[in-house]
Amino acid sequence: MGLACAALLVACSPKGDKADTGGAPGGGGAMAAGKDASSFIAPDEVHLKNLRQLTFGGENAEAYYSFDGSKLIYQAHKPGTQCDQIYILDLATGESHMVSTGKGRTTCSYFYPKGDKILYSSTHLAGDSCPPPPDMSKGYVWAVYKSYDVFEANVDGSDLHQLTNTEGYDAESTFSPLGDRIVFTSDRDGDLDLYTMAPDGSDVKRLTNKPGYDGGAFYSPDGSKIVWRAHYPEPGPELDDYRSLLAEGLIRPGELEIMVMNADGSDQHQITNLGGASFAPYWYPSGQKIIFSSNYLDPAGREFDLFMVNVDGTGLEQITYTPGFDGFPVFSPDGKHLVFASNRNNGGTNDTNIFIADWVEDPGS
Repeated sequence: MGLACAALLVACSPKGDKADTGGAPGGGGAMAAGKDASSFIAPDEVHLKNLRQLTFGGENAEAYYSFDGSKLIYQAHKPGTQCDQIYILDLATGESHMVSTGKGRTTCSYFYPKGDKILYSSTHLAGDSCPPPPDMSKGYVWAVYKSYDVFEANVDGSDLHQLTNTEGYDAESTFSPLGDRIVFTSDRDGDLDLYTMAPDGSDVKRLTNKPGYDGGAFYSPDGSKIVWRAHYPEPGPELDDYRSLLAEGLIRPGELEIMVMNADGSDQHQITNLGGASFAPYWYPSGQKIIFSSNYLDPAGREFDLFMVNVDGTGLEQITYTPGFDGFPVFSPDGKHLVFASNRNNGGTNDTNIFIADWVEDPGS
C-alpha cells in the first residue's frame, strides 16, 4: 500500500456499500455490522470470541474507532476501483460509505476526538489518477509518495482542508485523545521522522532524528506516550541503501521494531527485539500493553500474526494463529472488542477483510 500505514495494499468500496448484518458480538449492544465468522477462529486464538466479518472482498484494512466507539474509519481497495479510498462504517447499522474524494490515493485515516471531523492523507492534489506502484525490481519495497499531504474534513467528507503543504511525504497521522496534537510521519528534513502539529497544521515539532524510518505512531489512551514502528539501518552499506531508496521515493520494510516514547519526544526506547517486521502497534485501553503484528516467527516472512506485549517489553504473547495475514489490530475504547484485518475466510484468494471479535482478557476464567 505504499509506506503510509501498512504492509499491504488496501482501500475502496463503492459508495453506499452495506455489509451483511446479523446479531451483535457478545449477544447484546447496538452492533449490527458484519456476519458471523466464529468458525474461522483457530483453536489457539483463546482471546477471541464471537468473530464477525465486516467487509467482503478486495483489500480492506486499517480500521480505527471513533472515540465514542460507534464507528470505524478504514481504507479499502475493491475490485473495479483504481486505488485506496477512505470509508466510514457505522457499527450500529452496518452501513458503509466513502468519505474521501475518490481521486488519487488515500491512506491513514483517523477520527478527531470530538467525532465531528476526520484526518487522512491523499495524493489527489497531484492528480486524479493513482500514483504508480513501487518498482519491485529493487526487491520488496514500499512507495513513499511525495504527493501525500494530510487533510482534515467533516465526518461526511465535506469541507476538506489541507493541513500540510511542505514538499515531500506527509502521512500516517493520528490524533491525541487530548485533542491538542496530531502526530505524523514526514520526510521534510530529508529522513522519515515523526512530527507533531496543532490541529490546524501549525506549530510543527520534530520528535525523532535518528537516521532511518519512524512511522505508524499512535498516542496512548491518556495522551502521555506514543508508540510507533521503526527501522534504523546500521551505518555503512545498509544506511547507504536506505538513503538511496528514499531518494527514489522507496523504503525496504523487511525489518521493523516497536518503539515507545513520551508524547514530547523524550525517553525514546525500543520494546521489541524480534527481528523480521513488527508493525501496526496499538494501545490496550489501560495503556499498559501494546498489540501489534509481526512475521518474526516465519523465516520466509510471509506469515503475520498478532502479538501482545507489556509497555516495558515483557510478557510477549501470541494472539492469532490462523495461516496468512493478521494485522492492524485496534481495541475498542472500552477494551471489549478487537478489530483487525485478516486473510482468513477469503476463499483462497488474496482478499484482506476487516473482522471484529469480543476480546477475552482472561481465557482461563
